[in-house]
Amino acid sequence: MPAWIQHAVWWQIFPLGFVGAEPEAVAGAPVVHRLPQLHAWLDYAVELGASGLALGPIFAASTHGYDTIDPFRIDPRLGDDADFDALIEAAHARGLRVLLDGVFNHVGRGHPAFQEVLHRGPQADRAHWFKLSWPRGTAPGTEPDYACFEGHRQLVTLDHDAPEVADYVAAILDHWLARGADGWRLDAAYAVPRRFWAQVLSRIRADHPDAYIVGEVIHGDYAGIVRDTGMDAVTQYELWKAVWSALNDRNLFELAHALERHDGYLDTFVPLTFVGNHDVTRIASRLSDERHLPHALAILFTCGGTPSIYAGDEQAFRGVKEERVGGDDAIRPSFAATPTELAPYGWPIYRLHQSLIALRRRHPWLHRPRARQIHLANAQLVLALSGRQLTGTHQTEAHQPLLIALNLDDGPALLPVPGARRVEVGDGDLVPGDDGAARVSLGPHGWAILSA
Repeated sequence: MPAWIQHAVWWQIFPLGFVGAEPEAVAGAPVVHRLPQLHAWLDYAVELGASGLALGPIFAASTHGYDTIDPFRIDPRLGDDADFDALIEAAHARGLRVLLDGVFNHVGRGHPAFQEVLHRGPQADRAHWFKLSWPRGTAPGTEPDYACFEGHRQLVTLDHDAPEVADYVAAILDHWLARGADGWRLDAAYAVPRRFWAQVLSRIRADHPDAYIVGEVIHGDYAGIVRDTGMDAVTQYELWKAVWSALNDRNLFELAHALERHDGYLDTFVPLTFVGNHDVTRIASRLSDERHLPHALAILFTCGGTPSIYAGDEQAFRGVKEERVGGDDAIRPSFAATPTELAPYGWPIYRLHQSLIALRRRHPWLHRPRARQIHLANAQLVLALSGRQLTGTHQTEAHQPLLIALNLDDGPALLPVPGARRVEVGDGDLVPGDDGAARVSLGPHGWAILSA
């Protein structure tokens, strides 16, 4: 893992939605220079506390960006190479790293290699790039059956056993890293054979050792995938689900179990953590009780990982994902021209993000802490967090641990926080117990992060 990622906090944008691009590309349409609209938001991201800009798909595609037709070209609905270069320069000038989003499990039906297959049949030069099944007596213009991504016929799966496909993907990764990108999110990484990633990423590391590579993995053997592929990290969907589910059900045993598993992952790699992204219902809509939004954020910024904030979540945007055509529109909206046009009611949550990120900056070991349960009930949880550094097979602990205390109940709670000296963030009151042990008094649905 590159050293800089230990201090990274991503602010994730879905560019096509953010800038209000057309939902479908039109062949031959002129380039529209919309990427420069992001410049007005870079200082906002820095003031939030982010150190990186994670971009959704920006390459030429037919619709939503994951049906790529030319990964060497900026989507003309967004701009061109000059717009990309200017964005990289503006981000880097503010200390923001830039993460790109690439899909290499499949391409769109409009990709030239697949269009060649449709026109020339089995004789197409790149027919072996795909998993095709041809009917007998095939003539040019006959459409084959083909593997596609999760039943979506517009997304044509690549044959990852073809050496030319590995060359193609490696060339794409290298091209944009050489132009100034700092890393890649690999979309649908779970659908691609591990040996393919191992082959491609070993080549990329040779020329770009400081690049950060994170794979989208929904479930499965996270640690094994990282080990076998050479990725730095995978997306922590398991913890994402546990956070909102436990808060909604007032079942913090579920969260404690997920955090225990998460703690085990930190022995081998550091996941990308989040409570929202471009593929899921926004956290402010997902939670059944809006009073628990701070609890979700407190967990995100104190558990180990590389945190990612989906643009708008820091303002408590609402949006529900639906399983239908256009079902992502509500969670991928267009943004105003500048942050000054944001509604006033979202700024308290923005400031809460700032406070929690500032806490993380003061305690950089939160990238990879060790968590220990102090108190656990259905509606209350206290965790002690201490830093750890891995040096070979040895671990060392930090000397200034933190404690996180959560109360989901309708009534107040008095919870043990041994060794706590002050409340860093939150709404609790530190009180001494009769036995001299520290306790924190939390109001209904209260929370606090304390330092020892």
